[in-house]
Amino acid sequence: MSRHTLLYMCACAMLLLLASCQQRTVYHHYEHTPLTGWEKNDTLSFITDSMPANGNYQEDIGLRVSAAYPFKGLCLVVEQKVLPSNKVRIDTLNCSLADEQGNAMGHGISHYQYLFPLATLSLNKGERLHVAIRHDMKREILPGIADIGIRLTAN
Repeated sequence: MSRHTLLYMCACAMLLLLASCQQRTVYHHYEHTPLTGWEKNDTLSFITDSMPANGNYQEDIGLRVSAAYPFKGLCLVVEQKVLPSNKVRIDTLNCSLADEQGNAMGHGISHYQYLFPLATLSLNKGERLHVAIRHDMKREILPGIADIGIRLTAN
């Protein structure tokens, strides 16, 4: 292999590394739900790290669902408090998990992964989020929900 080709390959590798780092994930965490089923009063809580800088952050909600989940959709209530300012935001997120024929729209085989955009938040350096997520379905206990998570990325 010539020196020129090797130099070209190294330059391409560096460009790929730089391009992959454009979206900075500042928080990404999942919480497990009980194997017996996620009860309506079981709230999942997340507390993010301090924000590294002032800016806008994209917030996404992640789900991992098994084939045991009996519905085509899931309604979530997401309550957030910005600390230390105590600003509160409450969102309802309607998640479509299956198409009209009942085929899962997520990625996976026995468990399906989904990622739903929730909001773009303007946060200041040092602020943290306390996020509480619960389901708002008519059924009290939901089988088949394995994990719920949140991801924050700097824009």
